[in-house]
This record gives sequence, C-alpha cells and structure tokens, in this order.
Amino acid sequence: MKAARMHEYGKPLVLEDIPVPDIAEDEVLVQVKACGMCRSDVQLIDGYFRPYGDLKPPLTLGHEITGVIAKMGSLVPKGAGIVEGGHVVVAPGWGDGICRHCQVGDTQICPNVRWPGFGPVGGFAEYIPVPVRYVIKVGKQLAFEELAPLTDAGLTTYRGIRKLRDAGAVGPDRVIGVLGVGGLGAYAVQYARLLGGGARVVALARSEEKLAVARDYGVDHTIAVKDKSEADIKKDLTQAFGQGDLDAIIDCTGAPAMIQLGMSLLSTSGHYVDVGLVGDRIDIPLFPRVSREQSFHGSFWGNNADLMEVMALAAQDKIRHTIKTFGFDEVNTYIDQLRSGDIVGRAVMTF
Repeated sequence: MKAARMHEYGKPLVLEDIPVPDIAEDEVLVQVKACGMCRSDVQLIDGYFRPYGDLKPPLTLGHEITGVIAKMGSLVPKGAGIVEGGHVVVAPGWGDGICRHCQVGDTQICPNVRWPGFGPVGGFAEYIPVPVRYVIKVGKQLAFEELAPLTDAGLTTYRGIRKLRDAGAVGPDRVIGVLGVGGLGAYAVQYARLLGGGARVVALARSEEKLAVARDYGVDHTIAVKDKSEADIKKDLTQAFGQGDLDAIIDCTGAPAMIQLGMSLLSTSGHYVDVGLVGDRIDIPLFPRVSREQSFHGSFWGNNADLMEVMALAAQDKIRHTIKTFGFDEVNTYIDQLRSGDIVGRAVMTF
C-alpha cells in the first residue's frame, strides 16, 4: 500500500510502498478514503513534540481519518453494527482501558495513550488497523472529505466550546471570542453559536480572508487584530457589544502574542480555553488572573462521546466546511503550505 512516512525529523515525508498491516482479533482494517492535514503534522515533522515524547521514525503521519471497513478481526462483536463495507471515522486517543481517565471515557488523555498518525500507523496510508472500540459508524450520505477534519479540528473545538458551556461561561448576556479562524477556528465559530445559549460571537484574527469565512458562518462581529493595540480592540468591542471585554474565549492559535491579547480582554470571572499549539509558553501577568477570578482550561482533542455528538451534528447538516482536497502525491506540497499559513480552512488528502 502507499504510505507517507517520516524517516527523519525536519525532512519531507517519504512516499513509499509498504505492506498492508495485519490486524489483531479485536481490530478492524480501515481502507482510508480521506485524511485531514493538521498543523500538528507539521509540528511533528519540525520536532515540536520531541521534548514531550521523542517518537522514533519511521512514522506514518495523518490522524484525521475516515474510510471503509475492509476487514474485521474474529473478536469484533457481531451485534456492534460494524460490518465490512461500512463507513466509519477513527476516534483519536487509543487508551490502555484501565487508567482512571479511560474508565470515564477520556481515553485521549490516558498516560499510556497511542495516537494514530504519531507512530507506526497513520491516515496518510491506504490502510490502517484500528481497535474496533475506536471506530464510529457514520452514514454513507456524508462525504469523506468533510468527515475527516471533524475527527480533530471539528472534535477539538467542540470539546473546547463544551467546556465553556459546562463552566457556565456562556449565555444570552455573554460575548464569546474566537481567537484565530484557521482550520480549528472555522469550526469553533459554528459551535459557539450552536452551544452558546444565545451568546454573541466575535472572531478575532490577523487575516481578512479568514475573517470572511467567520462572517459567512454567521458570527456577530469580526476584528482584524493585525497592527491594532489592546485599546483599539477594546474600543471596537465596546462599539459592537457595549462592553470592552470577553466573557469566554476559545483560543484556536495558542500563539504567545494572541494569548497575551486574549487574557487582557478576558472579563472578571471569565473562562479561557486553549486548543491551539502554535507556541509552547504562556507569559501573562498573574495578579489580574487571581483578582478577577479567571479560569484557564486546557482542552485536548476529544473522546468517543464528543466525536459521536459531532457526527450527529454533521448528519443533521449543522456543520459547514471550508476544505481544499489534494492527492497523495501532493502531501509534502501541502505540508509546506500549512507551515507557511497559506491554507484557508482545512486541507484534506483523498485516495
């Protein structure tokens, strides 16, 4: 089968033919139909994650995976509705099944987690073996290229917005800020409206082209932050909403400058959830966080229940997409474009 693998950090992926993998008795073999490309693919190649886990090449990248069941292990339950030829998405975060996080369903934060696309198997390949408990059935009417990014970009932002909702940070008298409208933010602005309980939504980003996507998706207001001061942005917010701060923020960038800006805009008792990883350090004043009783939430990917809820929204045609598809042979070209920030929305490889 064809596979795009990283043989050396900092170098282009090698497009090669490798054997189709075997499956264990409790696994299924998924024929990959589409796999989304994520900034973390670039970060993996560029060595961002090495201080936290030095993965040993060769690695098959790609973790936003959807496809068709090609083969089933002998221990796959017959009553589970998983059948050969069925359409599925692959849930990320394969846990050990025994830790306290796995026991409550949060397998993506298991201390012994395996992530497809960060090891020997990934979605930039024609076939991938998957434990059957990490495939979720989807309707055949749903397009593969639209399903793929929902397993990360659409899942990660859904969990982040849900955390804001569960914390009581949103409601009819609140303002939600979405920082960054790239591959993640384009979904975050939609969930902010779907789950925000009537809260008004503002998107903040550097790119006017990306802010145009947010406006098309129905946000209440957009702010181009490039070359604007904190005072300029507070004035803009006051004119739009009658308040110069934000009650809730989902940061889809994780860039140091954006975090500093976002924290300066956060209201008293406000909640800030970060799902972006452009940077790797937070440098913000402490006293305002304490004296204003603000909360910062890390939010990582999502669990099976989160992904099932996202798939239900997709089946109800409640999620829109901005997608550019490309072929297997173009993987390295699109990695370079993602690295330089030239992609609007999500890039998806299709076989």
